[in-house]
Amino acid sequence: MKFLLTSGGITNDSIRNALVDLLGKPISECSALYIPTALHANTNGPTMIARLISGDTKTAPFPDGHVSMCHLGWKSWGVLELTALPSIDKERWHQRVRETDALLVEGGDPLYLCYWMRQSGLADLLPELPRETVYVGLSAGSMVMAPSIGEDFVRWRPPTGGDSTLGLVDFALFPHLDNPSMPDNSMADAEKWAAGMPVPSYLIDDQTAIQVVDGVVDVVSEGHWKRFVPRHE
Repeated sequence: MKFLLTSGGITNDSIRNALVDLLGKPISECSALYIPTALHANTNGPTMIARLISGDTKTAPFPDGHVSMCHLGWKSWGVLELTALPSIDKERWHQRVRETDALLVEGGDPLYLCYWMRQSGLADLLPELPRETVYVGLSAGSMVMAPSIGEDFVRWRPPTGGDSTLGLVDFALFPHLDNPSMPDNSMADAEKWAAGMPVPSYLIDDQTAIQVVDGVVDVVSEGHWKRFVPRHE
């Protein structure tokens, strides 16, 4: 798979162009599946999901000009709700995922998302998807690809405890850097978090994304970011 791990979604031309390059064709010729599951762990999750699916992002915490990942001009798109999948035969959804150009994984709670990725079987399917498939994460949807998220981001706790996530990339992510509506997301706070992580970290604002293709990492940004390597590395 190819990864485009964002903090705030497709927020500028550079990130949008990176998405098109990863897809290898215009968005208007591509199919997508939108995964809103991580939002269910938020108190306002149902409202947020409805807004994003309808395309209404003109309210906090979305920045001005933010476009829902569902409404980027896809040829076709659908909703893949992970909590429903354990009760459905794999034959009903595996092939659809395999044939989809992009998986759009919404933000919310990263450990809740990780739990349902594993419970649903999607976590096991991801490494088997065609190389052409593009995974687009937003906030928690990006963080879940790391080996762990750090105790600071633990809210909903899985039955097994801990902060481990899928580990499909070898770095951690701190999203929404210096977001004015998130006072605990300053660079100082981010560096303190990163110093306690077992792997290198990318601290990224909402105008930045991390692209990963065949293990090669590139930063796509019209904002600011920092790569932090803990001293024990």
